[in-house]
Amino acid sequence: MIERVERIEEEIKDLMETKKEIFAEAKGEGLDVKVLKEILKLRKQDKDERDEQESLLEVYLRAMDAPAPLAQAA
Repeated sequence: MIERVERIEEEIKDLMETKKEIFAEAKGEGLDVKVLKEILKLRKQDKDERDEQESLLEVYLRAMDAPAPLAQAA
């Protein structure tokens, strides 16, 4: 069992290194790695979850653009 876990841990380490290399390659081609990671995160979500997040983001952005109440502005 221990040897199996150790092999898997080594495979994970190798895969993480490969992932870093892919992102380095993307950066070298002028792509924004931060945006690529955000896309990966969004693709992991189901459509309903993604829609809900987009709606919340929209609401928050509108709230930030709203003028502050007089009590807070002073």
